[in-house]
Amino acid sequence: MAQQLFVLFEHAAGYALFKVKEYEEIAMFVPQVEKATLNPVKFKTFVNLVAFLPFKSGTNALDNINSTSEGVMHEDLQAFLETNLPKSSKKNKFSLGVSDSKMASAIQETLGYNCQFTDVVPEVLRGIRFHFHELVKGLSLTSLGSAECSLGRSYSRAKVKFNVNRADNMVIQSISLIDQLDKDINTFAMRLKEWYSYHFPELTKIVTDSYTYAKLTKLIGDRKEFYMAENALEQIEEVVQDSSKAQSIISAAKSSMGMDISKIDLINIEMFTSKLLSLSDYRKQLMEYLVSRMHNIAPNLSSLIGETVGARLISHAGSLMNLSKYPSSTVQILGAEKALFRALKKKGNTPKYGLIYHSTFIGRAGSKNKGRISRFLANKCSIASRIDCFSEDATNVYGSKLKDQVEERLKFFDTGVLPKKNLDVMKEAMAEAAVDIKKQQKKKKKKDKKRKLAELEMSISEEGTNGNHVNGDHVEEIPDVPIVKKKKKKSIVAE
Repeated sequence: MAQQLFVLFEHAAGYALFKVKEYEEIAMFVPQVEKATLNPVKFKTFVNLVAFLPFKSGTNALDNINSTSEGVMHEDLQAFLETNLPKSSKKNKFSLGVSDSKMASAIQETLGYNCQFTDVVPEVLRGIRFHFHELVKGLSLTSLGSAECSLGRSYSRAKVKFNVNRADNMVIQSISLIDQLDKDINTFAMRLKEWYSYHFPELTKIVTDSYTYAKLTKLIGDRKEFYMAENALEQIEEVVQDSSKAQSIISAAKSSMGMDISKIDLINIEMFTSKLLSLSDYRKQLMEYLVSRMHNIAPNLSSLIGETVGARLISHAGSLMNLSKYPSSTVQILGAEKALFRALKKKGNTPKYGLIYHSTFIGRAGSKNKGRISRFLANKCSIASRIDCFSEDATNVYGSKLKDQVEERLKFFDTGVLPKKNLDVMKEAMAEAAVDIKKQQKKKKKKDKKRKLAELEMSISEEGTNGNHVNGDHVEEIPDVPIVKKKKKKSIVAE
């Protein structure tokens, strides 16, 4: 008997099961099937509807679509397939066409059906999607469109709300913005130096720091008017924090070769300088925010390799979860993919490190030991990221212990002193982490008690103020009358 093909189609309105006629003949002519999908009359000749299961409600549709997207078989889908598909036997063989490989493996594991998602199946599903409102009776384009829009909104809202990596996204955006700000600040500082050097060219050689140069540009303005002031030297000393350098700036301003500048040009330079200073200040605030977020999200990784390098690793991997899934060999060359593929293509030496090169450990190692220490550091980074990702209680004990291990390995390369064994170090870290977690829990309980007491006091004070006002009329408070307790007379019992 010829093999039959059933096709499962998931839509926002429900599940639909179709049967493809003359599957073996159609599979030989895929280009003809592509053309036939555009014509509804031809398409209906070899595709028939077997069953349709509409979703009960919006929450039911969202639950089903979440299971489908994750490659998990829902109970409704399982009951629908078991009811409408024939029982497979040696004489009656069939295969089920689905759109996704994950869904195919889930159905095959649960029900044991032979599933396909290649060859002619994608073209048949494309035709079903195109003519779905004509293949299923009682459905119109408007109803299908409204179902798709409502399910799409709820699905997107749930994905954003219950995103596991939503905390990582803040770190990723912050480090990307910091990198962009660094480029912009450097470009603006170069532009400011070129612009102001027409008036005061000697200042660029005396002051090399861009932020200090911008502050001095805003302070000095017109050099001829500035050095004539009485407290000019004191003002420059406050910015530069060096008396000899401040004196050299004053002397250079007196004998400068720069041209005179008009007030309009000076106003524009001052406005541009204030923008540059505000960007630099914002960059400092953003860096503080990134450090605090990294201590909350990945305390061990940040204590091991630093907040900036750790944030760059998370950003390049996409999330902390992805970074924790990477092996240490991938973490080692993360960020050097172009150099790796270039070396593989030209059969040259592969790179020894990527983003972890910016850590202090590799810079301190000798030229012969840079590859070794980068491999060791990548191993410790993968361990730290896994601890941060999957541990319930946040603590940086493991990160500090792993950092000590890297330090000991550096000493071993230099002096030959044997480092501690990894098993002993992890036992010490587990003991210290347990103590640290207990302290954190005690502090949390104290904070919760204080917060509850403050809420109680607030509620009592609100009730007291509301109790003294009846129907908007002010009622005078009744003064507290001291209650005098009568002393009981002691009864003397004669013996």
